Amino acid sequence: MNWDEFEFETRAVRAGQERTNEGEHSEPIFPTSSFVFESAAHAAARFSGEEPGNIYSRFTNPTVRTFEQRLAALEQGERCVATASGMAAILSTCMGLLKAGDHIVCSRAVFGTTVVLLNNFMGKFGVETSFVDLTDLQQWEAAIRPNTRLLLLETPSNPLTQIVDIQALAELAHVRDCLLAVDNCFCTPALQQPLALGADIVIHSATKYLDGQGRGVGGAVVGSDTVMEPIYSFLRSAGPTMSPFNAWIFLKGLETLSLRMQAHSAHAMELATWLEQQPQVTRVNFPGLASHPQHDLARRQQSGFGGVLSFELEGGRDAAWRVIDATRICSITANLGDAKTTITHPATTTHGRLSDDEKKQAGITDGLIRVAVGLESVEDLKRDIARGLN
Repeated sequence: MNWDEFEFETRAVRAGQERTNEGEHSEPIFPTSSFVFESAAHAAARFSGEEPGNIYSRFTNPTVRTFEQRLAALEQGERCVATASGMAAILSTCMGLLKAGDHIVCSRAVFGTTVVLLNNFMGKFGVETSFVDLTDLQQWEAAIRPNTRLLLLETPSNPLTQIVDIQALAELAHVRDCLLAVDNCFCTPALQQPLALGADIVIHSATKYLDGQGRGVGGAVVGSDTVMEPIYSFLRSAGPTMSPFNAWIFLKGLETLSLRMQAHSAHAMELATWLEQQPQVTRVNFPGLASHPQHDLARRQQSGFGGVLSFELEGGRDAAWRVIDATRICSITANLGDAKTTITHPATTTHGRLSDDEKKQAGITDGLIRVAVGLESVEDLKRDIARGLN
């Protein structure tokens, strides 16, 4: 079926499903390690690629395939490769597309573990990374070398919600013969579609909003068949694979993605507006606010502002920890994208493994708090955070 003919909400519920002979209404789970062949010749045809079909669940599983096809349809990509986690998605992208001697340009404003992966592990295998300010296109251009193969970023970024012009950066990447990979975790395809803006690759931590209820860990990479094939080849050989059960969970999450992202965005907007009015708060980072430096850009390339915000307090770590510890509703955890609001101190959690200099360059201060706004009453969330502010 050509799912391009259908609206986003319909694709989120229906795309990719292939019913078995049992006629099931909901997608089944295939918790099997391998698949049986009709004959030796049948097995040989599957393994050689002459005949498509299931072989072994490390790289072919019907439940995982349904999730891949559905997410590809939502991101307007030709193909999706599902992985065991969001970090496995980034690793698979790098290992599939890069070799020793290649160069990456990456935004400083990324998840702390992404920095560790690029510096400590990709660097060990001869792939060098240069870090630049996300919003400065001149820095991106100046950092590209003849051996640069990949530009990697998050937009909005974690945790400062900085935003880059995807279309402009894609044009720059392609002029210099580079691929542009965009982590779309904060917005999801419900609010932003980087491939339609010119990006080559979209990366997800499915653990976050694609699930929406904190039930499973997974990741995904979406793009063209040509770009995805070496990434899939790495996954087939190395095995950072999504489990069938987690794929089924994420399928259920995708069914409500559009509604949830609208609600997350509305709740975050209300909370961010209230935080800006609090005298103890020196700055609020949220793209929906007119005070955000890239507010106009966010309005152009996103259909909503998402559910993640961060805010700065005077008093450094002590003040931030006091607010976090005083909450009774918010979950003190580094995860995000949940129906339950989460709160964390990035300098000592998500970005805790960065050096002091790396934190400074990324804008991660001791007084910074990140909130991933859930689906509770916003009035209750205001009272919860006010308890620590006061």
